[in-house]
Amino acid sequence: MTVCPHVAELPSVEVTPRSATCEACVAAGTHPVHLRLCLGCGHVACCDSSPHRHATAHARESGHPVMRSFEPGEDWRWCYVDESLV
Repeated sequence: MTVCPHVAELPSVEVTPRSATCEACVAAGTHPVHLRLCLGCGHVACCDSSPHRHATAHARESGHPVMRSFEPGEDWRWCYVDESLV
């Protein structure tokens, strides 16, 4: 995995998920394919395999570059700016 400068900018405490699913998908009447957790603020959103790509949209709109998988048994993290696992 790559070490990017954005990892050092993450909060020193683990964020609390704001929801259990992608609320934007629920509001749109669609189903998220895989969930991602923003490590900057706790926002939960769907991945790029979902119809609306809410995690990518959140990263662009919020400026929070690093998310981790919010799927059971997965703990990898992705930086949207560096486009790499971190």
